[in-house]
Amino acid sequence: MKLTVTKSITRTFTICCLFLTLIFVPNSTVFAQTAEELGTVINLSGKQRMLTQKMSKEIMLIALDVDKAQNLKNLEATSTLFDKTLKGLRNGDADLNLPATESSRISRQLDRVDDLWATFYPTVQAIIANGTVMPEQISLMAEQNGPLLAQMNKVVGAYEKEAERGGLQAAPGLAATINLSGKQRMLTQKMSKEFLLVANGHDVANNRLNLLETFSLFERTLTGLKLGDDTLGLPPTTDADILAQLNTVSDLWAQAKPIFEASSAADSSIDADQIASVAQINIPLLKEMNKAVGMYEKLAK
Repeated sequence: MKLTVTKSITRTFTICCLFLTLIFVPNSTVFAQTAEELGTVINLSGKQRMLTQKMSKEIMLIALDVDKAQNLKNLEATSTLFDKTLKGLRNGDADLNLPATESSRISRQLDRVDDLWATFYPTVQAIIANGTVMPEQISLMAEQNGPLLAQMNKVVGAYEKEAERGGLQAAPGLAATINLSGKQRMLTQKMSKEFLLVANGHDVANNRLNLLETFSLFERTLTGLKLGDDTLGLPPTTDADILAQLNTVSDLWAQAKPIFEASSAADSSIDADQIASVAQINIPLLKEMNKAVGMYEKLAK
């Protein structure tokens, strides 16, 4: 009799503990609960946003016959990395240091990205196979890359919320900083894509407006990363090495901004020299911004 009562109490206690865990630690197994993995997942899911725009930019450079052979190789590498990372976010990937996602909410959001990627990727593969870009493929890219970016951005937001409740809760501004510094990488490619769409004559008025909004957000966020921005949820950066890296980005931005700014103006024209300048400077701007993201990620470790 005593043994039966003891087993009953033990079973009841175990059930209660499990119940309390489900209440107070929702989705606690999304990550392996290390700050290192939290930073990596936010970084790489954020990088996916950039890759949607880098692919689109590379499509436009191919369409404009700018270093076509190299940009075809770039497009293949970029799309392959996006596909690999998308699978890794769901299933885990040892090469990318990604843990598998066990959150049903994030899995559902990844499903939405998968659906959009299933229509976008064939266009990319056809361009790579044929070595050229048809006008209808520009239209498809212009129509589909925005929703792909938006749904991928929702994935990043979901990961950021999980991180704030998990291993990065001791530094509440750090998850937002990794997210928005990562978003800056995407903005370098998005503004380049929009500039090239204007140069190609595709939906010029809307793409000029998009370009203005994109480079304005890039500039505001760059300032916010340095000095803080309450509206963006950014604390000021106090790490001297990161500030130095952000100043390197600022120096490059000072060279790129005049081209983007002039091209966003109504009735402006874009010449071959401006296209060549954007094609040349956007990658160093991306790479230097990526270094800053990596430095923020290290803080999470």
